[in-house]
Amino acid sequence: MTLGPLMVDVAGPSLTAEDREVLAHPLVGGVILFSRNYRDRDQVRELCRQIRAVRTPGLLVAVDQEGGRVQRFREGFHALPPLRWLGREYDVDPARGRQLAIQCARLMAVEVIDAGADFSFAPVLDIDRGLCEVIGDRALHTEPEAVAALGLAYMQGMRQAGMAAVAKHFPGHGGVVGDSHCVLPEDRREAGELLDDIRPYRSLVDDGLRGIMMAHIRYPEIDADIASFSSYWMNDVVRGELAFNGAIFSDDLSMAGAEVGRSPGERAALALSGGADMALVCNDREAVSSILDTLDASPPIASQARLAAMRCNRQRYAEAEYGSSAWEALRASIEQAQTVPDLRLDG
Repeated sequence: MTLGPLMVDVAGPSLTAEDREVLAHPLVGGVILFSRNYRDRDQVRELCRQIRAVRTPGLLVAVDQEGGRVQRFREGFHALPPLRWLGREYDVDPARGRQLAIQCARLMAVEVIDAGADFSFAPVLDIDRGLCEVIGDRALHTEPEAVAALGLAYMQGMRQAGMAAVAKHFPGHGGVVGDSHCVLPEDRREAGELLDDIRPYRSLVDDGLRGIMMAHIRYPEIDADIASFSSYWMNDVVRGELAFNGAIFSDDLSMAGAEVGRSPGERAALALSGGADMALVCNDREAVSSILDTLDASPPIASQARLAAMRCNRQRYAEAEYGSSAWEALRASIEQAQTVPDLRLDG
C-alpha cells in the first residue's frame, strides 16, 4: 500500500477502533498530533507505534512544535522560545542568532523524533509586518533578509538531527490582518510587492528544503484561487520559479479560510489537483469521512517519493540522540542563552 494524500488527526492519547479504520484507508498517508494526544513521552511513543502498526508502509507522523505558543508537546520537553526570540538575538549578534537557531531547531527535532514523530511543521517564514496577530512572535523577524538567514539556520539544525523542515505559510501570511483559522484573508498586493515574502523560501529551497505548507490566503491581484488551491502558486511559482522538488502540504482544510463555500471533498480535490502532495484535514472527523467517501485521487509516483523523503533519518538522529551527552550539552547551551541576566543595581 502506498502513502495516501491525506493527513488526518486522531481522537486522543491512544487509537480508537474508529481511528484505526480511518488510518487504514488508502487515501490516508499521515497523522498530525495535537496537545490532546500527549500525556508523557512513553505514552506518545506508544501512540506513534500504534499509528505505524496500522499499515505498511507506516504512516507519516507530524506535529506543530514551533516553540512559544505553538508547542503541542510540553511536559517533559524543553520549553522552546518563540521564533521571534531568535530574531532579537540576531539583531544583537547575527552570528550568534544563527547559531541559536541551529541549536533550537536541533533540540526540537531530537526531542520530537525521540517521541516517535517524523517531523514538525517548522519553521515559520512569514515576515512580521505588524498586521497579523495569529503570526506575531511566531515570525522570526520583520526583515526578509533576517528571516532568510534565520530560517536557513533553523532548517539546517533540523537536518542535523535527521528531520526534514516544512517552511510555512507560502507565499506569506504576514501581510494580512485576518486569521485564516477564522476568515479568508485577502492580500491585495501585486506580484512585485510579494518578492520580499518569497525571498526566504528561495534561500531554503536552494539548500534542499523538503517541505512547504501553503497559506489559506487569496491574492486577488495575482490569482483568483486561494494559494492552497492555486495551480499558479503551487506549480508556476513553487515548482517553476523556485524549482522546488519537495513535498507541498496544504494547511488544514477545516479552517474557515479554506471553506469558500465548498464541501470537504471539493476542498481536498482542489488542493491536490492544484499541486499539493498532501492535504491536511484536522479536528473534523465528519469532514474526513466525507472526503474518504467521495475523493477520487491516485497519488502520482513523484508525490510518493516526495512524501517518503519526509520520514525522519534515524541514523542522523542517533548522532546526538535524546539523553546523550551531546543532547545534554545542546539543552544546557540553549537554557543559558534564555537566561536573562539580573540588571538590578545594588543600593
